[in-house]
Amino acid sequence: MSAISRTVHIGSSHGLHARPAKLFAQAAKDSGIPVTIAKGSGAPVNAASILGVISLGVEHGDYVTLTADGDGAETTLDLLSELLTTDHDAE
Repeated sequence: MSAISRTVHIGSSHGLHARPAKLFAQAAKDSGIPVTIAKGSGAPVNAASILGVISLGVEHGDYVTLTADGDGAETTLDLLSELLTTDHDAE
């Protein structure tokens, strides 16, 4: 099975700062499959690395591309996409 990608619009009003980045990275890690995240045309980073995710400097309204490879990649991207489109700063 080849890797699948999905482009997602960031919903958190303060972007992927510490709390949403931590939630996202933990979910990517828990998926058990390799997942990367890239901002724009930038180089992809390991989505399970909170420091890698924060280093992208993702802001509200940015688009990122998620790529996952392995069993359950589609389900994993569904879950991660939902985390990214949710405004975690509104709670």
